[in-house]
Amino acid sequence: MKILESAENYLERILMLQEKHGAVRSIDIAHALNFTKPSVSIAMKQLRENGYVTVDEGGHIALTQKGHAIAFRTYERHKVITELLVKLGVSPEAAHDDACRIEHDISDESFRCMQEFLNK
Repeated sequence: MKILESAENYLERILMLQEKHGAVRSIDIAHALNFTKPSVSIAMKQLRENGYVTVDEGGHIALTQKGHAIAFRTYERHKVITELLVKLGVSPEAAHDDACRIEHDISDESFRCMQEFLNK
């Protein structure tokens, strides 16, 4: 299933914030991504309507099973690509930024080969 890169970024960030803080609200996402709260609210509405997140009465955001699968896949790719680039001599900052772009477009085959290379 292919979803928009921006949606993958939101889902990935929700997963990262959940791992770090537990509960996640729109304001946490806005601060983490340096977006306005209205922009995040619109995105959360779209993610909710598409079945990727739930939002409770207190405004706490949780990933659905479908949303978690996409977030986990994107985050895993980000970590592996960052690690590989750093091992190749790229600065951690540049590796992080590049991984953010690459993680969305890399083929499953290339990613699997990167993982295998790092595990050797």
